[in-house]
Amino acid sequence: MATFTLRLRRYDPESGGPPYWDEHTVELDSHRSVLEGILQAKGRFDGSIGIRCSCRAAICGSCGVRINGQPGLACHTHLDDALASAADGVIEVEPMGNMPVIKDLIVDMDAVHWKKIQEITPWLINREPIPEREYLVPRDAMVDVTQSMACIQCGACVSDCLAMEVDSQFVGPAALAKAYRFVGDPRDAEPFERLRHLAENPDGMYSCTHCFKCVDACPKGVNPMGQIMRLRRIANDDYDIEDRNNGYRHEHAFVKNIRRNGLLHEADLLPDSYGGKFHPRAVPELLSSLPVVIRGLLRRKITPAKALLHPHKASKEVRAIFDHVESEPKRYELNLYVSGDDKDNEPAGAVAEGAKQ
Repeated sequence: MATFTLRLRRYDPESGGPPYWDEHTVELDSHRSVLEGILQAKGRFDGSIGIRCSCRAAICGSCGVRINGQPGLACHTHLDDALASAADGVIEVEPMGNMPVIKDLIVDMDAVHWKKIQEITPWLINREPIPEREYLVPRDAMVDVTQSMACIQCGACVSDCLAMEVDSQFVGPAALAKAYRFVGDPRDAEPFERLRHLAENPDGMYSCTHCFKCVDACPKGVNPMGQIMRLRRIANDDYDIEDRNNGYRHEHAFVKNIRRNGLLHEADLLPDSYGGKFHPRAVPELLSSLPVVIRGLLRRKITPAKALLHPHKASKEVRAIFDHVESEPKRYELNLYVSGDDKDNEPAGAVAEGAKQ
């Protein structure tokens, strides 16, 4: 048996008091979970501690919390691992972020998480004609969507999403990963309609800022950001959905910019996203960006020469890469959930030699 000190973030909205920290010392084997530590504190010292849990096996997703500032499942985090990441030898546990707190470590997932899930039509719309027995689906297609199907709806990605922290209306990583589960399913009848809705929604898939927080937060390897990027690629390349949010043109502007310059020339990115410097759509955007440009010039972060004349141009090698990729008859999607780790492709001897080292 070992002793561990838990510092729990307590809050009861009905009391009218502010949140506070509450410490308890528990005795458990080091391989036991943080959830077991919380339940021991609840059973021995304070029965009013609020914690949501069910399966205790990392299946139901009920016990999502922040442990030492990082999102995770309390039942899936060992006490010794939590102690190793603790700043002062005390394991801090607090409720997940971006969702209102009901009590202590319990957040209102209905108000945010499940509300977002409902926005993306979270069920399969049967493709016609419906077969008499079952749909015959390619194996790779089903293995592909299995990654998004692995989501246990714990809300860890929602808790850590920086875009949701700034914009509470953003659909969020969990809902968008769920959307790919149906867009990528060959049996679904309305992938175009789903993608158009997500593209036209001002808080849809183009509001993701690529921060990778949801990728690190997910305990099941769903890679929500990867699913969001795939939604964008399918909408752009397969369906050519030109949305009112300018996401389609913005992504194509990145490709055009890198192909021309080899490096990103940010001064061209904004006008290119709206059709060019003199396009009617670009003029209002360029005018609205003038205060930012002036501040940059005054602080010498940019110069007129660098802003207007980009000295770097793409090399032949860079252009050859673009030519090769664009000449492919079909877009290649690398999904390590399907293809496995790169080590799987190494010869058996090389893997064994690496293990000896």
